Amino acid sequence: MINNLDSLIIGNKKFNSRLMLGTGKYQTVKTAINSIKASKCEIITVAIRRLPTNLNFDNTNFLNHFDWKNLWLLPNTAGSQTAEEAIRMAFLGHELACRIGQEDNFFVKLEVISDPKYLLPDPIGTLKAAEFLIKKGFTVLPYINADPMLALHLEDLGCATIMPLGSPIGSGQGLKNITNIEIIIENSNIPVIIDAGIRTPSEVSLAMELGADAVLLNTAVAQSKNPEDMAFAMNLAVQSGRLGYLAGLMDKKQYATPSSPLNQISKINKLL
Repeated sequence: MINNLDSLIIGNKKFNSRLMLGTGKYQTVKTAINSIKASKCEIITVAIRRLPTNLNFDNTNFLNHFDWKNLWLLPNTAGSQTAEEAIRMAFLGHELACRIGQEDNFFVKLEVISDPKYLLPDPIGTLKAAEFLIKKGFTVLPYINADPMLALHLEDLGCATIMPLGSPIGSGQGLKNITNIEIIIENSNIPVIIDAGIRTPSEVSLAMELGADAVLLNTAVAQSKNPEDMAFAMNLAVQSGRLGYLAGLMDKKQYATPSSPLNQISKINKLL
């Protein structure tokens, strides 16, 4: 069984859940809140660019509806086309964290995306922004293509995690580059979080079975027909895949082998 010793460590924070959820694309605030509760996740990500520029809090601000004693905010720099824009969003993200009582929260999901069609992350801009933010004390979680060499460079810079995409954002294409993801997991000494493109609980489970440390989802839950049920399913998938990985999967074989070998059957017959 998975126990409390199997926690997810990011920076200096410990989390029991290995599922993270985004807060965009839900039909209603109530649906978002109920889905997050159903998922039992402990980290939710919010796009800073989509929030009011003054960050004022009133009864209509959807952030007021969350229990920030049990949730950790992961501000993200979505919509930033340059390193400079992403850096500016990161500082606004920390300001937002302070407003909800998380003064020690310097987490940032770093996204630098200059490609408007496929929304693929910019590796050069990501490296540049990551280096600056790490020097300023941020806990940087960079969103990248499934590029093993880029992952190593970002780890060397001091990033807290690596977040390779499964496939393009919101595409629902699943894990399209498993080989590179496996290489990243094998070589990484920091948590690897699969982010973007996942559509189904089975894909979540597969990501965890490969050895990923966590999964971040948004569209797969928010755009499903029943987001609350889907969020619960994704929670179970993360747990199932993680437990399968820890249990140790059997080796693949080229040929069939009987589940009841003849020598065992002979031994049984002698006993009868």
